[in-house]
Amino acid sequence: MSGNCGRDYTRRIYYYETDNMGIVHHSNYIRIMEEARMDFMRNLGYEYTAMEAQGIIMPVTGVSAQYLRPLHFDDIVHVRTKLTSFNGVRAAFSYEIFRQGEDRPSAVGESGHCFLDTATRVPVNLKKRYPEFYERAMEIQEKSK
Repeated sequence: MSGNCGRDYTRRIYYYETDNMGIVHHSNYIRIMEEARMDFMRNLGYEYTAMEAQGIIMPVTGVSAQYLRPLHFDDIVHVRTKLTSFNGVRAAFSYEIFRQGEDRPSAVGESGHCFLDTATRVPVNLKKRYPEFYERAMEIQEKSK
């Protein structure tokens, strides 16, 4: 992982992600952030499918993005993802999206999540239900301070 317990995810912008102005459509930044979050979790050692196998889902409770500089077809982007808050029931992530070779972000965003039992849709505390993930996430959060 890169500095400050973040994780960088790299990908190319595809033509279908752009609009008729030739820039990435605003909705696709949210998708890119989701890809980066899944990559972040995978690199913690916990695939989202493993969480689902434990009977836990992680719905989005809120998402925001600020579009600072447009991205275009075929740009290579790096997304820096950080776990900014975690208490076992809720989690929040931040994202900075950079065009390759640039130091200023093209977009920044945040997402909030909760953890629910798949069958009942009732909130669960990962400290009890999925302690391996809970301990690893707490470690990451502590290192981020």
